[in-house]
Amino acid sequence: MNPVQEELSARERGILEAVIDNFITTARPVGSRTLSRSGGLGLSPASIRNTMSDLEEKGYLYQPFQSAGRVPTDKAYRLHVDAVTAQRRSAPRSAVQTLERIKEDLAVEKVLQRAAEALSVITSELGFGIEPLVDEGLLEGVELIRLSSDRIMLVLTIGRGVVKTIFVELDRRFDNSRLDKLASRLRERLTGLTLSEIRHTARNRLKDAVEDERDPLNIFIQSADTLFDLKESNRELVFGETSKLATQPEFNDQGNLRSLISLTDRKLHLLEVMKKRANKEGLSISIGGENELSDLANFTLVTDTYRMGKMSGIIGVIGPTRMSYRRVISVVEYTSRLLSDMLDK
Repeated sequence: MNPVQEELSARERGILEAVIDNFITTARPVGSRTLSRSGGLGLSPASIRNTMSDLEEKGYLYQPFQSAGRVPTDKAYRLHVDAVTAQRRSAPRSAVQTLERIKEDLAVEKVLQRAAEALSVITSELGFGIEPLVDEGLLEGVELIRLSSDRIMLVLTIGRGVVKTIFVELDRRFDNSRLDKLASRLRERLTGLTLSEIRHTARNRLKDAVEDERDPLNIFIQSADTLFDLKESNRELVFGETSKLATQPEFNDQGNLRSLISLTDRKLHLLEVMKKRANKEGLSISIGGENELSDLANFTLVTDTYRMGKMSGIIGVIGPTRMSYRRVISVVEYTSRLLSDMLDK
């Protein structure tokens, strides 16, 4: 048994869960009389009040202002979430029906956008998706597109449809036929390899295909370490609609709203937070103060990984710590499985 659970009696756990459920539903501090009237506990208001005081001393509840009821703390939500994740869960049928519609799109970026939007609608939180880190994905296609006399765009298709573009500066002009031949040689020598393998072996794989010192293939041999190094910051991060989330009572506090807007504007910060989750398969939940970013001190992140060949991406929601964890967790897990079924083929 979790040592945190051991320090609570059965009565304390029952009352704490009742407070959490009531607060999630109403967004109002919960009083002992409210719990007594709701039935189910079989306790008097005085008995409930005494137990709530004990829970406050233990750090599970707090009183936002004098004479108010109690509100769950991050510690209480952690206990609640651990109990929820220990149970078998299935997404509500209505959520499943909404999510199944994302199958209408096949391109990765469109699938992720639709999944994030669906999560926002279903959970009333902020849905988001992060495309896979492509370093271990297999290169499937190479195209070169001329942009100007001394600049081309390298278009890489990786894994099962992730498309990345890289701008390449040329030191001299090459006609289109030579660019087509260059693209053909790159496809012949590099497709089927991961970007990591390309960075480490491009010189050996390409050097015998060089025709002369003016051959543009030399640019790719000399710059392979940088051209094929698609860092974390290049990952696509998409958000669903914020309209439902913004109507929640927590956003009457303009500070919370500013924090959320700031976070969505600072893509690199969120990607950095998610970097550790990308290396850890499965469900991950961080509540309030457990988050590394101060902007997330009043929020919960619920994420899960999805697979796309050797690559993995992230799907999830951000919302106030007061959220319907049972529903949100089941929906995020279902979305993760759905994306994996669609993309990991």
